[in-house]
Amino acid sequence: MSSSLSLAALGGLAVERRPAVDPRELRPRVVHFGLGAFHRAHQAVYTEHAAARSGEPWGIAAVAPRSVDAVAALRAQDCLYSLTERRPAGTVTRAVGSVVEALGLGPDGARVDALLASPDVTVLTLTITEKGYHRRPDTGRLDLAAPGIAADLAACRSSSSGSGGAGSAVEGGAVTVVGRIAAGLAARMRSGGAPLTVVSCDNMADNGAALETVVRGFVAASSWPDRQAVLDWMTNSVAFPATVVDRIVPATTDADRAAAHGALGVRDRMPVVGEPYRQWVLEDSFAGPRPEWELDGALFVPDVVPYQLTKLRMLNGSHSALAYLGAAAGCTTIADTMAAGWGERLVEALCAEVAPTLPPGGPDPAAYAGDLVERFANPGMRHLLRQIGCDGSLKLPERWLDALRSLRAADAPAPVLELALAAWANATRPAADGGQLFGTTDPAAAELASCWGRLPEDPRDEGFRDEDVKDTDSKATVRRLLRVLGAADLAEDGTLVTAVAARLPALRAGRIEI
Repeated sequence: MSSSLSLAALGGLAVERRPAVDPRELRPRVVHFGLGAFHRAHQAVYTEHAAARSGEPWGIAAVAPRSVDAVAALRAQDCLYSLTERRPAGTVTRAVGSVVEALGLGPDGARVDALLASPDVTVLTLTITEKGYHRRPDTGRLDLAAPGIAADLAACRSSSSGSGGAGSAVEGGAVTVVGRIAAGLAARMRSGGAPLTVVSCDNMADNGAALETVVRGFVAASSWPDRQAVLDWMTNSVAFPATVVDRIVPATTDADRAAAHGALGVRDRMPVVGEPYRQWVLEDSFAGPRPEWELDGALFVPDVVPYQLTKLRMLNGSHSALAYLGAAAGCTTIADTMAAGWGERLVEALCAEVAPTLPPGGPDPAAYAGDLVERFANPGMRHLLRQIGCDGSLKLPERWLDALRSLRAADAPAPVLELALAAWANATRPAADGGQLFGTTDPAAAELASCWGRLPEDPRDEGFRDEDVKDTDSKATVRRLLRVLGAADLAEDGTLVTAVAARLPALRAGRIEI
């Protein structure tokens, strides 16, 4: 049996397979919430290269909000893992060494809190997906009724009343990332108040402002006696820059693990794969020291909005459209949709449609669309449509609906967005197992399923057939689905609703008509 990837095994790797920097020379100066594949294929790579090229010891303490298995697996490998870039001409695999600690939010709470309060830590980054922010869909503010948030606030009140202090016991036990960050900032202020920059790396418009809103909302709703002092300190000492992150990182498969083993000669339980392309655009607004990510190509700009909207509406918007249309056509991956004959036309048409809604100052839309076609068609990538299509109720308002509103206001046609909406609507139908039709998941899945009304046969009944899913009033269904997306205005747009509903029969039959 071959050995496992570890610090001891690094000397046995070929030079080109080793990390860009010796992990033993780094120390935790960045805390990251989210131990998923995207962070390890994106921000961790930028940080490793910044440390190597600047000579500064920027290491990452990565915190998993839930997965204790991921923490254990990474620790067993001295926090090393491999990254394989899937290029059209072949693959390149090497070990990454910028992560120097792996922690669980619950089991290692004391260590997490100590890091958040430490003046050595000057940057906090996050990849926790849209769900992790617990935002109200109508206001964007913190959802105080969300179970995790409510539990953290209740524990805060209990601790404060019991100790007469600032609730330090609760801060160590917050179960949500938002609650833990708020508590960490409060502890940081009380222990000296070194400046900190909190960097959202999630795919949301105005992600920095969104994160600041929910964190400040938690502090304001807490029972800490010094909560106003914490808020005042945050205003002057904590920055929440907006960012844009981009790299396609499919879910890791057993075949990927076997390939990494073959390339390295040692076993890796935590490999990640990604396309060659990556991008990171950051608002140049930091409160203190940071890694020199620009040494690895990151862009620091005064305003990320043009880049942000281009990515959300063109790349993410196309990704979602391909996911739902591809599922209807029986495809499995993005590459499958691009090989189907209609994928390239869809991407080009959607990008051309939304381009007029983008502000100036970002990438050239035509060139960006051309790059997307090339990236999506990469035969080495197996990005599952089922993975991309998850959480549509959270993703689509920013990816499609804002652009659609702009086009409707300008009396401009939007046939591709109408088709995409119909494909998403089609995918919300309940399957025989009670889940969504094509295996996607969504926090609003039950509410979306109820929009279809009483089906001829209940999906839970024996003998249920997909072709039995019919709706006597498709337009009413589309209106209900749009309201679940928080788009009551579009639900009242009769022309739009009619156009979307008219697309459903072809999609149910698996026909893609662009």
